[in-house]
This record gives sequence, C-alpha cells and structure tokens, in this order.
Amino acid sequence: MEIERKWMVSNWPKDLPLLYEQSMRQGYISVRPTVRIREEIKKGGNTAWVLCFKSEGGLARKEIEMEIPKDKFDELEDLIGLPLIPKIRRTYQLKNGLKLEVNHVDEGLPTEFWYAEIEYPTIEAANAYDPSMDDLSDYLNDDVTGKPGQSMGAYWLSTRCKDLPDRH
Repeated sequence: MEIERKWMVSNWPKDLPLLYEQSMRQGYISVRPTVRIREEIKKGGNTAWVLCFKSEGGLARKEIEMEIPKDKFDELEDLIGLPLIPKIRRTYQLKNGLKLEVNHVDEGLPTEFWYAEIEYPTIEAANAYDPSMDDLSDYLNDDVTGKPGQSMGAYWLSTRCKDLPDRH
C-alpha cells in the first residue's frame, strides 16, 4: 500500500539534509490502471529498471513494484514507442523521520514542472501531517493530493499521447 501526499512546488527546498539524487526516465503502458516503467539512476550509485502497477486512488492505493532486467525495460520502452519523461528527484530527510521527494520534470521544456511527495506509514499519519512541523509551510502550500489531473499518468497523456486518442 502506498500512502502519499503530493504538493506542487517551484524549486528545490532550502536547508534540508539531502540524502540522495536520482535521474529518472519513466513511461506508461497504461494509465488506467497504472502500469509504468522507470529507469532510476542514483547519483554515485547503481541503476535500477522498475516495472510498477498502481490501483486507482488518491491518498492511498495499492502499488506493486519489481525490478526488471535492462533488456526487458528496453523491450517495454520500445513497445511504448513514445519519449519517456525525464525527471530529477532529490530525496531529503525530514525531522520526523519521513522523507521528502522533490521532482523536477521535463526540465527545459515548456511543460516542465516541480512536485514534492511524502510517503507515510498510515493514513492517519498522512492526514495529521502539517508542513509547519518541518518548517515547510511556505514551500508545501499547494497540496494536490487526489486532485484530478495531478498525476504523472495524466501528465503523460497530456504531453506524450495528446495526438493519440486511442492510447489510454
């Protein structure tokens, strides 16, 4: 189960301990339900190729992720046949032990944007979280958790599949 809140942001946060940075590329085989592939290159570390399935949902939803071999990733990328979405993710440590993941998507393109996410152990913890607990009230002030059109799948459809009405 993935329990996660999401905020639209405009840059990297200031004064938080950076745990690591990743370069990613991701694409969608399906957005309803979500079936996604992602290449994750950890700065100074290894590369993982991940196949992910997600159920419908907002704050909480089922998620199954598994690493796949690079050749299978390449086959699935070829099957998709559209440019994958590049993004840079920086993961920061919060005071309460949680991690803040900040993503810069499609850098340099007219559609580029930033978003931040925090995963929680329980729905109650997610609902109780107040960004002021981590001095982030000004930074995390646009909560879009569960709002229609705010998912990466919706972004995929609007930027990669806009001229392909039969690709869902």
